Amino acid sequence: MMDNALFMVFIILLINIVYVSFFTIRMILTLKGYRYTAAFVSTIEVVIYVVGLGLVLDNLNEIQNLIAYAVGYGIGVVVGMKIEEKLALGYITVNVITKEYDKDLPKTLREEGYGVTNWAANGLEGERMAMQILTPRKYELKLYGRIKDLDPKAFIIVYEPKSIHGGFWVKQVRKGKLMR
Repeated sequence: MMDNALFMVFIILLINIVYVSFFTIRMILTLKGYRYTAAFVSTIEVVIYVVGLGLVLDNLNEIQNLIAYAVGYGIGVVVGMKIEEKLALGYITVNVITKEYDKDLPKTLREEGYGVTNWAANGLEGERMAMQILTPRKYELKLYGRIKDLDPKAFIIVYEPKSIHGGFWVKQVRKGKLMR
């Protein structure tokens, strides 16, 4: 009897981890504009959800099942976020303000495949260079490291653009020609 109860707890926990991971991925796919993939994922998500909830509701008198459901939900959020980090869908825009004006910095980053737009800027302590750099999210940490190598005192702000239109660099990425 105890083996059956532990098995039920394990199954409910596992089902909810998978369900919430799918839920998290679906939400991110929806936000990133992957409509059809999100719809497909949601179909699987709902089946898993109904099975898991059904197991809990059929055995509502067993408090351990409810606890397993709640714990599985929490773990599923973390697992879903980790999966999303690994997928790294979309692009980021990185705004960089350098400590000193260095004409070679944008050129170096362009040669490494990053889309860079730069201009002269003025700060409290004098002339600076401002750059806007576009890159796929999967290269985010590599870009941070590279900027810090080139200018350890650079001021960096990152955001995700909602949509991107035009520009030669985006066309190169879509053709799979990013130099990495």
